Amino acid sequence: MTQDSALDMKDVELNEIDPEKQPMAAEDDDPPVEESNEKNGVVKIKLSDEDDYNNKARKFTGLSKEELLKVTDTPGWVTVRWAFLILFWLGWFGMLAGAVVIIVQAPRCRPLPVMEWWNKGPLYQLGDPDTFQDSNADGVGDIAGIQERLDSLGNLKVKGLVIGPMHTTSADKLSDTKLKEIDQKYGTMEDFTKLLEAARKKSIQIVLDLTPNYRGSNVWFNYSVTAPDSELLSQIKEAMNFWLDFGVGGIHFNGIENIDNPGDVLEELRNITTNHSSDGKARVLLASANDPHSDNVLTILNDTANGMLTARYLIHKDNSSESSLGERIKQYQQVASEQDRILWAVRPRLGHMASAVHENLLRVYQLLLFTLQGTPLTLYGDEIGLKDLPGQPADSSPYMQWDDSINYGFSKGSPERNSNVNENITFKAQEDNKHSILSAYKHLSELRGKERSLLHGDFTLLHQCDKSIAYGRSWDQNERFVSIVNFDPDEEISVTIKHKSLPEQCTVVLSSNSQRKEGSSIPLKNLKLVPGEALLLKYPYSG
Repeated sequence: MTQDSALDMKDVELNEIDPEKQPMAAEDDDPPVEESNEKNGVVKIKLSDEDDYNNKARKFTGLSKEELLKVTDTPGWVTVRWAFLILFWLGWFGMLAGAVVIIVQAPRCRPLPVMEWWNKGPLYQLGDPDTFQDSNADGVGDIAGIQERLDSLGNLKVKGLVIGPMHTTSADKLSDTKLKEIDQKYGTMEDFTKLLEAARKKSIQIVLDLTPNYRGSNVWFNYSVTAPDSELLSQIKEAMNFWLDFGVGGIHFNGIENIDNPGDVLEELRNITTNHSSDGKARVLLASANDPHSDNVLTILNDTANGMLTARYLIHKDNSSESSLGERIKQYQQVASEQDRILWAVRPRLGHMASAVHENLLRVYQLLLFTLQGTPLTLYGDEIGLKDLPGQPADSSPYMQWDDSINYGFSKGSPERNSNVNENITFKAQEDNKHSILSAYKHLSELRGKERSLLHGDFTLLHQCDKSIAYGRSWDQNERFVSIVNFDPDEEISVTIKHKSLPEQCTVVLSSNSQRKEGSSIPLKNLKLVPGEALLLKYPYSG
């Protein structure tokens, strides 16, 4: 049987045909029936012409190539093809023109300022390593001890450690001052090399304090360092080149306000750090003053450098009124809005913030440090509220308190200074407490590092009175922030913050008032602040 004949037949299988349904012989009166072949219940039936046509129709697979070529050049198909081609290109050019219009009309992004490592987070001042961490149980903090605590410092998101002075010197004796040598009680050059390498792995720079006469009555030996042939200035320059070549990220000098023409000296010293700033390794010159309210501090600041902010500059000199704080903030922001390779800090040589302000205002000054313009500089222990010890300034620096082990984790030996002033204040205890000063420090440090408005945004004073201040930070189309603080440690106050750029409500980022829920919205009208409340809010850019 051929394939064609097979397609013309359909097999129908009759399963278990009843006897009465068996085919019967045709009677004479019946019309003739087409002959069919029948065998064992299988009947072969010839399909009609109509069924044959439908079967072929179902197998149609489209026009062949030859058939398509016959119609491809007909006028109708040519017209259709041209119509679709024109529509395609019109649509394409329309989308292109729309994209160009959107780009042209879109607001321009503000160019980002140059940000060096010290602009991106706080600096942490260890000062004399003697009080930070003892690594060999001799009761004296040392360089190796600093390295042991780098993990904890890394968690604070600090970008630099200001260490020292720790060079060899005798009080008021220039001849005994060796600015390129480390006092052996702190460790060796090998210890310092290891510290530099370990800190660099955590993206932390080391700033070395080279204040020459740090153990004497005058940190500059009462010498004039402005003369070109000054013996002291020559030693300082030589030491700066030595340590910058060694790998430190910057140099710090204290007490600059006590020398003649500090602007000229700093400019000369800045040239050295600038010459060592290459290949993406910027170096910083940090200068500080002991008297934050000296008449010439802001003059020096304006003439030489900017960018560093400490709590002592914000604290009123008689600690009895905050009425001039807004003016001091405005003065500082004017010079802190620019960037340079000299950073100024105005703080005393010794002293912790918790000993200078009311206990209820610690978070207020902490918020100001991290949300104003300029690089925050905090003293070791300020992140946990550590206080100075009673006694003379030279004996008042407390040991860092890490945990509840012997000597609060500072040393396994027998430190000489003990006091109950900082009883139960430890780094470890505050790590697990989300309402602690340490947790607020970490939160603010992290925010400052990732939010452009806080990192390098513009400053706007929104409200100022004797008991409160509010200001905004904004950058281009990024999220904006509002800081509001109550300087009264004992009384609740109510404030209303109004400005053309502000919405009626803002979102809570953090607050020293534990009753405020993070992420909740609060109105800026008749806003009640509990005693000593530090409040940080945010709102989106609205165009």
